[in-house]
Amino acid sequence: MSDTTERQQGTRRFGRVNWLGMWTLALRETRRFLAVWTQTLMAPLVTAGLFLLIFNVAIGPTRGDVMGVGFVHFLAPGILMMTVIQNSFANVSSSIVISKVQGNIVDTLMPPLSAMELLVGYLAGGILRGLLVATAIAVILFPFIGLWVQNPLLALVWIALGGAFLGSLGIVAGIFANKFDQIAAITNFIVTPLSFLSGTFYSLDSMPPILRTISHANPVYYLIDGLRFAVLGASDSPPVLGFVVVALSTLAVAALAWWMFRAGYRLKS
Repeated sequence: MSDTTERQQGTRRFGRVNWLGMWTLALRETRRFLAVWTQTLMAPLVTAGLFLLIFNVAIGPTRGDVMGVGFVHFLAPGILMMTVIQNSFANVSSSIVISKVQGNIVDTLMPPLSAMELLVGYLAGGILRGLLVATAIAVILFPFIGLWVQNPLLALVWIALGGAFLGSLGIVAGIFANKFDQIAAITNFIVTPLSFLSGTFYSLDSMPPILRTISHANPVYYLIDGLRFAVLGASDSPPVLGFVVVALSTLAVAALAWWMFRAGYRLKS
């Protein structure tokens, strides 16, 4: 076979995986949020601090222990995970929507990147932003309330899993939305309820049966409960069950995002 035949258009000449292209996309997504770090990293830190301060002042002194720990300590892991998933979702979804609105999404689709490479590149930015926000909260805010992470490695796993799940959902939302008000609607009516109805501010033992059932069907509940186990050593449900539920949910949403990239759904005219 001649060299000309081997170099036909569409032939991948850099191996089975375009590592350079995938790394470049991940680097672009990372530099994108680092360029406006006051909005993407500092603002979530301040918001999480305000949550902890307000709950500590308003409820902390009068609220009894929850799951054997003080209320503010019970609350802190949930707020951390809620902040992580919201930022991971926002990082990926906003990147795609802005590219579509500005008409430069073609600059991402034209390079020789497969659907899986696009998926990994976008997710890398979302997961890293979530990890940086989580680190800032744990290092700066947790010591002020006298809280220390019992199992940092396990906490890292849960944070990365949360970033991957909401990052994948952010890809799906970003591809589906064609304008900013559509992504805002998805955030307000899907992501925010998933975050708030997930045991962030309460233990399921105190909830009515119907709300308890709804929470058990919410993958974000298992994310928060798993991180709470890593930080406090206590949880509402078995951490292994939560890991399986979240892992399967992440694979399902990531598979949908992969299909959207592969098919060019709402991306190619």
